[in-house]
Order: sequence, then C-alpha cells, then structure tokens
Amino acid sequence: MPTILADSFTHSLAKLANDEQKQAKLTVYDLQTEPDRPGLQFHRIDKSKDPNFWSVRVTRDLRIIVHKTGASLLLAYVGHHDDAYAWAERRRIEQHPKTGVVQIVEVRERVEEIAPIAPIQTDFGFAAEPVVAPLRSRKAAKAAPLFAKLTRDDLLSISVPEDWIEDVLRADDDRFLALSDHLPAEAAEALLEYVSTGTLKAPVPLAPATDPFAHPDAQRRFRIIENQEEMEAALAFPWDKWSVFLHPAQRDMVERDFTGPARVMGSAGTGKTVVALHRAMRLLHADPSAKILLTTFSEPLANALSRGLKVLASSDSHALDRIAVASFRSIAEELHMLAFGQKAHLASREIIRSLIKKSIETERADAFSEQFVLSEWLNVVDAWQVPDVETYASIPRMGRRTRLGPKQREAIWPIFERMRGELAKRRLMTPASLFAAVATHYAAKGAKPFDHILVDEAQDLGVPGLRFLASVAPDTPNALFFAGDLGQRIFQLPFSWKGLGIDVRGGASVLKVNYRTSHQIRMAADRLLPDNVRDVDGLEDDRAATISVFNGPPPQVLMADDENDEIDAVAAFLRMALEDGIQASEIGVFVRSRDELPRARAVVDRLGLGAIELTGRTDGEAGRISVGTMHFAKGLEFKAVAVMACDESVIPSATRLADVSDEMELDEVYATERHLLYVAATRARDRLLLTGVAPGSEFLADLTDE
Repeated sequence: MPTILADSFTHSLAKLANDEQKQAKLTVYDLQTEPDRPGLQFHRIDKSKDPNFWSVRVTRDLRIIVHKTGASLLLAYVGHHDDAYAWAERRRIEQHPKTGVVQIVEVRERVEEIAPIAPIQTDFGFAAEPVVAPLRSRKAAKAAPLFAKLTRDDLLSISVPEDWIEDVLRADDDRFLALSDHLPAEAAEALLEYVSTGTLKAPVPLAPATDPFAHPDAQRRFRIIENQEEMEAALAFPWDKWSVFLHPAQRDMVERDFTGPARVMGSAGTGKTVVALHRAMRLLHADPSAKILLTTFSEPLANALSRGLKVLASSDSHALDRIAVASFRSIAEELHMLAFGQKAHLASREIIRSLIKKSIETERADAFSEQFVLSEWLNVVDAWQVPDVETYASIPRMGRRTRLGPKQREAIWPIFERMRGELAKRRLMTPASLFAAVATHYAAKGAKPFDHILVDEAQDLGVPGLRFLASVAPDTPNALFFAGDLGQRIFQLPFSWKGLGIDVRGGASVLKVNYRTSHQIRMAADRLLPDNVRDVDGLEDDRAATISVFNGPPPQVLMADDENDEIDAVAAFLRMALEDGIQASEIGVFVRSRDELPRARAVVDRLGLGAIELTGRTDGEAGRISVGTMHFAKGLEFKAVAVMACDESVIPSATRLADVSDEMELDEVYATERHLLYVAATRARDRLLLTGVAPGSEFLADLTDE
C-alpha cells in the first residue's frame, strides 16, 4: 500500500515541539513499513463528513490524521487530540468532479462567517498610516461582486469545490481575500489571476482512468513516498515545503530541457531560487558524471544555496561533491588560480577612487570631474575592458547620457591608461579584469570546467561576469540557466544580454505565484516599481499578474517626530509580534546603510533582546533579532520586518546622489534605490512596518497613495 504525504501534514508537523516531532515521525515510519501492525491504534473520526478519516495514536495527547482507502494511506495532519479531530471534522479529501485533481476541501457548512481581514491594532503613541493594499491592479476599477461574469461551469473548470461556488459568486473586494484562504490553492490562484488580468485560465482535465495524484495541481500538495529513506528526507525539514512540493510552473522549469540559455524570472517570493536548486539536483541525477556550478552574487547567498542543496540531498549527501557553490567572484578567483597558478589580488573601491584622483592630477585633466571619471571607468572602460583609445572612440557607452565626442574621448583616455598602469604597478586587478582574464583563458579551450551552470540573482550580473560565465560553460543543451528578478537589480547597469551572445528569449519564463509574502505586503511593495519591468532585450516581467497564496494584515507606514519616537514605535510593533507568538529569530530590522544601524540596535535594546548583525551570514539565531542593512536582506525571509530610518536624506542615498555624473546615472540611482527598498519590504512574510523621521523618504508616498 503506497504512503502519500500531504503538505498539510508537514505544515502541522513543523508547529509541534521538537520531542513531539520525533515521536510523530517514529509513528509515521511504523505506518509506512507495517500499516496493519497490531500496536497501531486506529480510530475512525465519526463526526467527519469523510468516512475515510482515521486518527492514529502517537502519545496520550498526540494524534496523526490519516486518510485510509483500499488503495493508499495518506498522512493528512498531526496535532494534539482536540485540534487534530477538529481539523478532520472540518475537511474531506476528494477528487474534483470536473478537473479530476485530488483536493483537501474545507466543509462549507462547518466554516463560520467569513470576515474581511483586519489590520493589526498597535498603539504607536501617534498616528500611523495603514497601507491600503487593493485587491485589483491600480488601473482596474472596483466592482462587486468580483465574479459576476463567471458561471458555475467556469468555477468548476478551475477546481472550485461545488459547495463553495455560491460564496465565490457573491464575493466582493472586501471578503474575497478572506474567502480565498478557505479554497484549494489552485482555485484561489485562478480566481486571483482572473481579478488581476481579467482572464480565467482553466487547466486541462485529467483523462479518464488517470491517477488523480498525477495531476500537476495534486503534486503541489501530495507526494507518493516510495521508502523509509525518502520519508525521512521529506520529514527532515518539514517547514521547508519547497523541498518536497512544487507548483506546476516551477516543476516545468525544473524538468524542461533547453537547447540554449534559459532564464526564469518573477517578483520576490515566487520561488526562482527553489527552481534553481531543484534543477541543479535534477541535472545531477540525470548525469552522474556531470560537473555543476551553482552561483550567485555574494558569499552569504552562496551559503544559503549550500544549505538548500543539503535539504534536497539529505538522503544522498555524497552527490553534492559534484556541485560547486560559490559567488561569481569566488569561483572566478578559484579558476584564476587553476589557470595561472597565482592568486588574484583585487583593488578595493577606495583604492580605485584614490587612483582615479591621482591620475586626473597627473594628467592635469581638470576638465573632467572625479565623479564622472570614476563612473566612466566603472561602467564603461573597466566593465567592457576597453583595450585602447580606438575602441573607446567607437563604443556606444550604453546607459550613459553625457555625450563624449572623439576629441573628448581622446582627452580623457590618458587617465584610464594611467589607471591601468598604476594597477599593474601594484599587481592589482579589478573584478572586471579578473573575470576578463579567466574568460579569455577558457574561451580558447574546448574542455570546460563545468557541464551545467545555474545562476541565482542573475539580475545583478554585470557585463564582465556574464562574459566570464559564458566562457566556462560548454555549447551544449542545458548549459546555462539563470534565475532573477529585474525588480531587485541593485548593483549593475542594464545592458543587452543578446549583444553578448546570451539570448534567453526562447527559454524565458515568468513565475507568477508568490509563496513568501502576503497579498497585502506584496501589493504595497509592488507600488515601488512599474507594473511592467522590461530589460534591454525586450523581455518583460508583468508584475500586475503576480498573486500571493496567503493573506495577512496590511503593512503600515509611520513618520515620527524624531529618532527616539521612531525607536519607541518600532519597539511597540515588534513587542506585539513577540506577544503573538512570533519568535525573535523570525524578526528582521533593516536600514539603508551602516550609518543607520545604531537606530536598529536601539530597538532591540528597548526590547531587552540580543541582536545578530547580518554582515556575512543569512540565518537567524534563537532568541535574537536579525539586524542589518538592506543589501544583506537579499534572499532572506522573516515573519515580521521593520524597515527603519526611511528618512528624506537616507533613501535615496544622499552619498550616491552626490556621485552622480549625468542625468542617466541619476535615473539609475533612483531606480536601484527603489529596488533596494522593495527588497527590504518583501523580506516580510506576515507583518511589515516602514518608519522614518518626518518628512521621510519620497518613496514612502508611493506606498500609501492609491
């Protein structure tokens, strides 16, 4: 008899204490290996509408809810006696009559009246403005009911259970979000997409006699477990549902074969990193001799990827020996050592700035400001590794609005030539020249160091980094795979990937389902960005069509009179989160730069808790709140987040604005500063507070305006 694991079981298991989890797992292993064992105590749930629900005793007060038929044993839920029985009495497991998908359905007659979601009531001591997160796109007009144009057959075609159809047809803006929490995920997602886009996308029904658990929507919440080793791996990290269950759109990108470079896009929380991790494991198992590189822009994120791979390969850890996980720069440094037998010594930003200043003075080129020369060096000459003045005279300088004629380029070139000489004298490289040296070495070689390269946070790849990765990848199917979000680009100027020979247009896909951030927080954060984000090659991420799979209270924005009032207010917000059961390790406090960190630390001090500063690690510690700059927020997730010090002179950064050399660069600074605030805000899963000292950042007005 096959054992089937439901995501509702792993979710409930994660809520138990550690010793209770261990006891529940032991009972699960007994159920899997010997379900008819006499010592296992089965009791039918008499009050359940589903006659196949049974409870299995774990301890005196702990019960596992199973769905037992002649064909299978399904692990549905685990909890304390009364909680477990109540869960089973309110649900049934059935195959949808129209689409054929297997669903866990709440029994409508046992659900109390559905009320709209209310904001969290927190006494800040002064006025705080709730962010209104409308259900519809900013451009759409509100209407009630939402689904008046749909028929019963339409709703059945997207797997709405029959006893919930009337509720859906009557739903308006205020009640639908609360209603969606009671519907099966695929039905709620289809309805949310309809509200956002006006299009109802119905899946293809299962053919007769097809295994209902083979339906793509069933596979996102049920997994057939073949043996105890597989069960142990699935239960090892029950809170990481992504390690066991995949959305159909994610599974498609994991399993699809591409003849050329491919890219998966999507807004924060849509599971791009999940796809990269699963795809790496899939390629590893498909070819036991393959050498794979999984890379991202920083070492903290590379460490997070390593932990994710260990979750996926918990029953086959030796397989990870064939996957290299490192940041872009670290893997380039390793390959440089292999290629040239010596370590690459990189010049810091401070050294580059001082050499620029010295070169301007030596060449007596006072006509060019230090800011302009530094920007031209970083974004054009060094980034593109321009070799000589002849090449510089013809390069288009994409992303630079200040025009330079031939004579001006001739006049400025000696500064860059001297820069290169000064770096060579000191035996220093820049990251760009490091990437270029390794790329030149491997471009001429037939044998490449990796068979497959998967890149996370690909939006922050620059020109030299992309050239480098392309040079160390073979010209074979599935060689290059990129995952990223155009709306989270905070480091690199945009440029044409196609112009560098990396054309992903035939292998691009956009994920639309957000798992990490509540609908209310996502809608508010999305106001910081355009509805559509387009890259230089024309690939578009339509953010208006993104949906979240769960709801929560609206985020709040407040402007304090001074820093002390702000610290008190944030402390009150976090104190309520702690009182509501959120752990300290599930809380993050972020600021724009290190200059504002004392304000964040002061909040933690007011609470009498310890803080862990996020400077090179990406996981929380029990009993400690995570504190860090917005840059270190990338890739993280917290149940509650406070984004502090959003002052007028802090974001956008006054320092970055002072270094701007032309209008195009000014636009770029504003765009990436918006992206940075978006990154920080979307780290929040359930609760979000954004604060500053009045009048506050101009960006905050976008969050609160309709």
